[in-house]
Amino acid sequence: MKRKKKFQVSTLGCRTNQYESQGYEKQLRELGYTEAKEGEEADLCIVNTCSVTEGADRSSRHQIRQLSRLNPNAKMVVTGCFADRKTKDLLEMDEVDEIVPNTNKEELLAIVFPKENIPEFAIDQFSGHTRAFVKVQDGCNSFCTYCIIPYVRGRSRSREIGAILKEVQVLVENGYKEVVITGVNVGDFNGGGRTLAQLVREIDQVDGLMRLRISSIDPDEVDDDLLDAVITGNATCHSMHIVLQSGSNAILKKMNRKYTRQMFVEAIEKCKSASKDFTFTTDIIVGFPGETEVDFSDTLDLMRQVQFAKVHMFPYSPRERTRAALYPNQIPQEVINARRQKVLRLSEQIAYDLREKYVGRTMPVLLEDIDEGMFFGHTENFLEVFIPAADLQSNEIVDVTLKKNSPKGFVGCVSK
Repeated sequence: MKRKKKFQVSTLGCRTNQYESQGYEKQLRELGYTEAKEGEEADLCIVNTCSVTEGADRSSRHQIRQLSRLNPNAKMVVTGCFADRKTKDLLEMDEVDEIVPNTNKEELLAIVFPKENIPEFAIDQFSGHTRAFVKVQDGCNSFCTYCIIPYVRGRSRSREIGAILKEVQVLVENGYKEVVITGVNVGDFNGGGRTLAQLVREIDQVDGLMRLRISSIDPDEVDDDLLDAVITGNATCHSMHIVLQSGSNAILKKMNRKYTRQMFVEAIEKCKSASKDFTFTTDIIVGFPGETEVDFSDTLDLMRQVQFAKVHMFPYSPRERTRAALYPNQIPQEVINARRQKVLRLSEQIAYDLREKYVGRTMPVLLEDIDEGMFFGHTENFLEVFIPAADLQSNEIVDVTLKKNSPKGFVGCVSK
């Protein structure tokens, strides 16, 4: 019997990359490929790279070389933001056979296999996850001074709502209870003239969907219509990832962000007024050029004021072609490292304090995976919970009494 060809897809970076890699895997399976297991050699390797920081660049190079060592006879295809930004460097790597730019990402397999009838680019599962990310938008028009994304992802563009709804319906039919709307700049969604709020309302009507989240949005994009769609929806979660980056108006202006500290606070207060259990996660950059101790203190103060459930912290990393890379007053690395540690410690303490308010309550939890004999999952408002694993299954939603707080999250038990 002829051996089935095998593939391996490696993904670095954002949820948009994760979504696209799921699309490649689905297409490859429909072409008759199977995923290479540990110890098996792949015939085709795809590396979906990231370039948001210098560390992401290094990881992308490392992953290409490592996959090539493990799969010396495989065709190596590289795509993603690092491939767009450092095409010349990749062309000089012996390991790389083909480079596909971000603008052609969804045609990647048609480029690799020009004589094949390539299946539609869409997803029907999200391997290794109980929540599925669905890309609704790509690209960005904002041109923040620190960010390379508009140059490597292109201008903002949105998918048609019909295609999105079809994909969500298939995911729900395949057992997914939670879907996360994702994109490079989700707030820019404009599918056929329809707004993000309209998209949320339509996805919310998909039969069988139990949870719907918005992955990442700027505070100025949390308008009354979107908030109404979230608050009044059947499946919409009262939790948002609203991007901060800095609590200092001076730094936000240097970053070319579209909002002020006050606008951020107004968005938070509006959500909290609509639902007392609304929680927030965010992104913060430390060490942006010219960031003074006062600027940094403004960020810490705003963290305390909002009480984020989780903070994604990024030390500033200069990117070629961005204005911020040319700014004076670049912050020394030792100062960036010290500020990074302060943000991490404070974010952990704030998240712990936020959870304290919920001890004793019973809330639905979507079970995700097992860690050291405990199932972990999240409440509808994205608080992490750990439960003894006996007689439970992944992808179940169970009512859990939040018995005790811990540095990792709640310790709970299934409510009888």
